[in-house]
Amino acid sequence: MNKGTVKFYNDLKGFGFIKDSETDKEYFVHSSGLKDRIKENDEVTFDLEQGKKDLNAVNVKLA
Repeated sequence: MNKGTVKFYNDLKGFGFIKDSETDKEYFVHSSGLKDRIKENDEVTFDLEQGKKDLNAVNVKLA
């Protein structure tokens, strides 16, 4: 389980980005990968899963 911060999230479009707190890498997150409702600057935990282009954050929950 990874920990990070929501850097950007657009509720209307249903996607955003999460910055990993250990590696500073940013991961794409889609609304289908959310367990909780998130907004910018929320602390979250997440898993990574291979997406079409790169790794995506899934099972995203508020920390």
